[in-house]
Amino acid sequence: MTKVKMKISGCFRTKEGASIFARIRTAMSTIQKQGRKVFASLQSVFMGVPLSLSSPE
Repeated sequence: MTKVKMKISGCFRTKEGASIFARIRTAMSTIQKQGRKVFASLQSVFMGVPLSLSSPE
């Protein structure tokens, strides 16, 4: 996924920015594989509601 970001913007400005992008993209990929809605899941995580590992929403 790093290549996708590099193609869009040219590069990452910092190593920390690249690390943050990788973590968020990994979470999105996992959410999709579990059959969940990505936007709703990320929204709930950023609001402080942890994701349940038992079954999709």
